[in-house]
Amino acid sequence: MQWVYSEYGSDWKDDPDCVIYGVLSNHEAEIRATIKADFPELKEAKIKDLLDAKTWQDQKEVLLNEMASSVVTPYIVMAIVLVVLGTFLVFKIYDGIMKPINFNKDKRVKYVKVIQHLKIIRDAELAFYKVNGNYTANKEGLIQFIDSAKFAITEVRDTVIQVNKGSKWQPLMVDVEKRIVDTIGYEPILKSFEDKDYKNMFNVPGVEGKKFELVIGLVEKIAGLEVPVFEARTEKKDLLVGMDISLVKQEMEAIESDQIKGEYVSVGSLNEVTTGGNWPPSYDKANREEEENDQ
Repeated sequence: MQWVYSEYGSDWKDDPDCVIYGVLSNHEAEIRATIKADFPELKEAKIKDLLDAKTWQDQKEVLLNEMASSVVTPYIVMAIVLVVLGTFLVFKIYDGIMKPINFNKDKRVKYVKVIQHLKIIRDAELAFYKVNGNYTANKEGLIQFIDSAKFAITEVRDTVIQVNKGSKWQPLMVDVEKRIVDTIGYEPILKSFEDKDYKNMFNVPGVEGKKFELVIGLVEKIAGLEVPVFEARTEKKDLLVGMDISLVKQEMEAIESDQIKGEYVSVGSLNEVTTGGNWPPSYDKANREEEENDQ
């Protein structure tokens, strides 16, 4: 940042013993205000680097050591110091801005693939529930269910029957309308999963050997009425291995409405009656776009 030197470094000397070189404490507020205005996304740690006298002194020392055997004027030394220091600081600022941007881009790619698998698991559980009236935590059993089970195809019709409203000795026959459900055929459940990789739906994408957790339970919907529920999930931290530690920590604590909240990416719940996922609608749009691209 050459402007910092121009504005506040007039008393700095090339002498290695110059104790005020890089000292900006008296001008910190002004410099900070300028940086905040020009680089609003710059993190506090990067600003502290710029204001730290050691950053300036280290750069000057490196250059002076490298040029100790050369005969150069103080002005040339200072010019080179400023060029190198400026390049260093620009890189630090750029890195501070781009790191969270790239992190969000990379995590989104990972989450989209995970959500695709969770949606297939949800479809499988809903099909199982339709046939059996409950959910299952048996992963292999659920895959086998898709391979072999069938949906009943039903037809609903209304009919009129006569019902005796009197007694055995004095019958009183009355016409009563009754709804009848007839099974007219069966359809393989596999047909609903023809374009879905259900065989591998429990494998967490991008994490070798990792499986989704799958748990079932009961939730009291109203007093005295318990209904089956399920939840499939995986931890975010396993998906973000190798990424910036501080940004991963922030992601684990996400609470914003446009983010996946908490430590897991999940579908269903053991605490409420829902088959929805904990991701925002933007991920559903991303899933649709990726599916269209795969076709």
